[in-house]
Amino acid sequence: MSNTLFDKVWDAHVVRKIEDGPDVFFIDRHFIHEVTSPVAFLGLESRGLGVRYPERTFATADHNTPTINQHLPVEDPLSANQLETLERNAKKYGIVHWGLGDQNNGIVHVVGPEHGITLPGFTIVCGDSHTSTHGAFGAIAFGIGTSEVEMVLSTQCIMQPKPKKMRININGTLGLGVGPKDVALFIIAQLTTSGATGYFVEYSGDVFEEMSMEGRMTVCNLSIEMGARGGMIAPDEKTYSYLKGRQYSPKGQAWDNALAYWKTLKTEDGAEFDKEFTFEASQIEPMITFGTNPGMGIGISKDIPLAKDLDGGKTTYDKSLNYMGFNEGDAMKDKRIDYVFLGSCTNGRIEDFRAFASIVKGRKKADHVTAWLVPGSHIVEDQIKKEGILDVLEASGFELRQPGCSACLAMNDDKVPAGKYAVSTSNRNFEGRQGPGSRTLLASPLVAAAAAVTGVVTDPRDLL
Repeated sequence: MSNTLFDKVWDAHVVRKIEDGPDVFFIDRHFIHEVTSPVAFLGLESRGLGVRYPERTFATADHNTPTINQHLPVEDPLSANQLETLERNAKKYGIVHWGLGDQNNGIVHVVGPEHGITLPGFTIVCGDSHTSTHGAFGAIAFGIGTSEVEMVLSTQCIMQPKPKKMRININGTLGLGVGPKDVALFIIAQLTTSGATGYFVEYSGDVFEEMSMEGRMTVCNLSIEMGARGGMIAPDEKTYSYLKGRQYSPKGQAWDNALAYWKTLKTEDGAEFDKEFTFEASQIEPMITFGTNPGMGIGISKDIPLAKDLDGGKTTYDKSLNYMGFNEGDAMKDKRIDYVFLGSCTNGRIEDFRAFASIVKGRKKADHVTAWLVPGSHIVEDQIKKEGILDVLEASGFELRQPGCSACLAMNDDKVPAGKYAVSTSNRNFEGRQGPGSRTLLASPLVAAAAAVTGVVTDPRDLL
């Protein structure tokens, strides 16, 4: 029987099958941060347990970290306590820890791949829903809850039912101004935010084969936003090239052995999926959301849909539009915006800053726009400076902040004020996600850059 990529990786990690129950599932890599780990460590202490394989766990501070003046004490007492607790627990149990000031520090789903901790064929978990990012390397990666964090720390295993399998194919060539974020938002708009619930998704076809590793990470990152347990893309030469020589990547003979295994990680001809979708690249244009979930997205040239043309309930739809201050049939183009956020585990990598700079170069930031440009790690920050991108940004009136999750989730100082509109390259546009009462328009780095220099929602194709 032909196997899928997902089957190959999953089945290789099943320690024990429980009849009519979940699988006992081994975890290769465990990422932790300051928000979801403290209670798990308290659980270990209360039960007198240790960390089973500390060398398989990696800790980084990201959610509560400030993005300016990181050399100063953190002012918020709750954030400061969580950051100190993470450092203390990591030291106690012998876990690698990258806190503020460490050059390896950054957003957990950015630094993992950067350091070669994320590898093909691995199983990866973190107390964070966007762990699906790591699936870009042909890994099975998904978010877990606090009690599961404790379980992995103490046993290196987790109990999980095996998800169903979905494949999403997109063939053809993407048009001008269309990037990985647009592809992901298009898929979510087609499937809805619950369309992949209960499934693990494999992305296949020309579009994903042509994408860079950073683009693949963006797509897999957003898998969770259509309800999927995670998403993955088969490793290929781009994957191997990205990983070779990184700090935790295999070296010497171990690299050769790993490479031989990685080349087997692909779906075989004839393998069956529980559900499959196929789209054409020509269907996709630059995307923007208009509502309060990531599935409420449209091509930037389109108008906000009428409730009667949708399957959902009108009451919920009206509530969402009322929160956003929009109306059915409105055009999204030319709507005034107040904030622009470039960053997060979705779009905080060097490729995203290159894209943003390609639009703003030779132009000026709109006077009324507040822009937060936040690299996903110090490695990204250093590369921005090395490539001259910082010079471009500063000449256009932008400032670069320090690494962290920033305005993605309003758990730090970077909060969008109530009633203000933010074009955001992050992953969620729920009510209050970027600050109480804030209004979020999810978009790509190109769309964000176009809005930043014009002050309104703008089609980036008009500026390229």
